[in-house]
Amino acid sequence: MSQEWNANQPIYRQIRERIIAMILDGVLNEGDSLPSVRTVAAEYRVNPLTVLKAYQQLADEDLVEKRRGLGMFINTGARASLLTAERRRFLSEEWPVITATIERLGLTPQDLLTSAKEH
Repeated sequence: MSQEWNANQPIYRQIRERIIAMILDGVLNEGDSLPSVRTVAAEYRVNPLTVLKAYQQLADEDLVEKRRGLGMFINTGARASLLTAERRRFLSEEWPVITATIERLGLTPQDLLTSAKEH
């Protein structure tokens, strides 16, 4: 996880989003344990309660589970659930803006495919 924080969003939400990105990217897999609250707090110089709040949100969303005395673990199905939610969010929030830009610039599907192959 990056140590840089965005001043426009609470740190606990940024921690949550970074963990979600790690699950989506396959860095954290189902059954893997999350780093301890103390470890994350010390490494990123944040209050342990901030990390705990991020972890609690993940637990409330059934993405992780707390195992007494062992820590927090990624739940089975967490990645699939996140992919579904992120795809839905992308298509409803980001895609309309992208398609409007494509139309405004007069880009063709071939322009987009050619550009994608070059990058």
